[in-house]
This record gives sequence, structure tokens and C-alpha cells, in this order.
Amino acid sequence: MSGLLWNTILAVVWMMITGNFEPGSLALGFLLGFLIVFFVGPVIGVAGYTTRVVALLRLVLFFLFDLLRSNLRMAYDVVWPRMNTRPGVVAVPIDANSDIEIVLLANLITLTPGSLSLDVSDDRNTLYLHVMDLRDPDGLIRKVKNGYERRILAVTRG
Repeated sequence: MSGLLWNTILAVVWMMITGNFEPGSLALGFLLGFLIVFFVGPVIGVAGYTTRVVALLRLVLFFLFDLLRSNLRMAYDVVWPRMNTRPGVVAVPIDANSDIEIVLLANLITLTPGSLSLDVSDDRNTLYLHVMDLRDPDGLIRKVKNGYERRILAVTRG
């Protein structure tokens, strides 16, 4: 069985034991089930589940922080227009090779204000991005590779 299935079964068992079938009890059951799977995972054969869940939480928190930062930056540019932005297109070499990895990377980048995924090369090794302010192309490439791509690969590849 998968780690998620074990976690779900433990959460349902928790709700049945406590007799409380509210969302808060389900959340507590999932948390307790996660802790049990963390400690017993190697024995039942689902050792990678907990590391993937932690990696997913890190990806979500990173995205939310970047989303907030980008929104504040765009609001600043709208309220105090300085008109010296340098829009541009940059080619980012990517290590993501599965469809889900590439789509997730492209969509998370597109969801942040000020950036847009344009295309993926035919060999699926390059992602083309349009950004509102391209002052440091190498820094942007490092940010994408060390930020989004590294976290996405940690979730999908464990």
C-alpha cells in the first residue's frame, strides 16, 4: 500500500476511535497518521512518502512567499511607476523531463506576477520565459533552477 493510503486509513481509524467526524478531527488524524507513517514507514515499505510530503509543503510555502513578493513588487511598480523596467525573454535550461514536472514548473512561474512561461523547446531541455524586469538573466536562471525546479524535482522524484 502507498503511504497516502496508510495515512488515510489511520486518519479514519482515529476518527472512529474518537467518535468525532468533523474536519478538525480528520486533520488531527492525518497529522497523527503522518507521524506514525514517518516512524513505521521503512518497516511497511513506504519510506519515501514522508520526505515527499515535506518537500511538497516546502514547495507550497516557497510558492506562496514568491507569490506575495511578486505581488508586492508589481503593486509598487504600478503605484510608483519608474518606467525603467527591462522586459525580456530568457532561455532557462531545465532538468525536469516528465510532463508533470515541466507543466508544474511552467505554471508556477506563470502564476507569479511579472513572469510568463512562453514555450518549451522541442528537445524539452529549455523553458522560455518572459519577465517584466530582466536586469540579471543569470540570476533569474539560478532563481528558477534553485527555487522552483529543485523543489519540484524533490516532490516528483523523492
